[in-house]
Amino acid sequence: MNRSQGNVVTVGTFDGVHRGHHAVLDETTRRAEVSGRGSMLVTFEPHPLEVVNPSAAPPRLTTAAERLEVVATSRLERMLVLRFDAAMARSSPEEFVDRVLLQRCGMRELVIGHDHGFGRGRSGDAGTLQALGDLRGFPVEVVERVAVDGTPVSSTSIRRAIAGGDLGGAARQLGRRYSVSGPVQRGEQRGRGIGFPTLNLAVPARKLLPPDGVYAAMVETPAGRFGAMMNQGHRPTFDHGRRLIEVHLFGFAGDLYDRWVRVEWIAHLREIRRFDGVAALRLQLEDDRLRALATLAAAHVNPDAPFAAPE
Repeated sequence: MNRSQGNVVTVGTFDGVHRGHHAVLDETTRRAEVSGRGSMLVTFEPHPLEVVNPSAAPPRLTTAAERLEVVATSRLERMLVLRFDAAMARSSPEEFVDRVLLQRCGMRELVIGHDHGFGRGRSGDAGTLQALGDLRGFPVEVVERVAVDGTPVSSTSIRRAIAGGDLGGAARQLGRRYSVSGPVQRGEQRGRGIGFPTLNLAVPARKLLPPDGVYAAMVETPAGRFGAMMNQGHRPTFDHGRRLIEVHLFGFAGDLYDRWVRVEWIAHLREIRRFDGVAALRLQLEDDRLRALATLAAAHVNPDAPFAAPE
């Protein structure tokens, strides 16, 4: 790669970094490798709708850190995260292309998804960019929509699947299992007292979660990958209202406080319910453990599988 040759650039929010996004990233890196140029993704934080129309802003499939983690598994060389604010929202398509893509990013080629919109009021689209490319002297490649099992892949359809508890459908469109990442927090250690110690994660702001319940899960930690069972939601036996993610790892003993972990939802086991005391809860947790182990075995979950490998 010769940076003096400039960059092949793609641009977008890339929330979820799903199979359609990966098609765009693959075309960007392919063109960069052929031309000897660099490859770059230009994206935004926060999501533009959180600035221009907060009431319409969707819940996030990937937080800023999670999106970076997924993009890092691609062959892309660089990722520029622009702070999206009111001033950027007022930029015209021409201003954005000239000031950001051409001057700041050294763009020589542009790759976009078929439904890309940008600039003030999303007034720019693929046709706008192709017209600007003709005037400014850069080619524009539009990547067509990707479909899985006949279903067009989109962040919207993935959100619908996750919100409805269709984890398999979401995974097929994402190209990986849906997950959440965050630091392990100190809890009240009630689980430890009844023989089921848990890792406690705060729910990231605006992160979309599937329906609350008890799940079989896989967890990536600094100590390796572990099968697990997870309680997502509140704890009616002990308290009310607080939404938590609590994960019991199988075959792990140690301290992971303040360390980052990634939790992958595998399958729903049961609804959350209240128990008449700790003894009844302990019996149910033992049943949950056996069901989670059986579910992980039936799903042929490979603890050594790379993060972004398709299911």
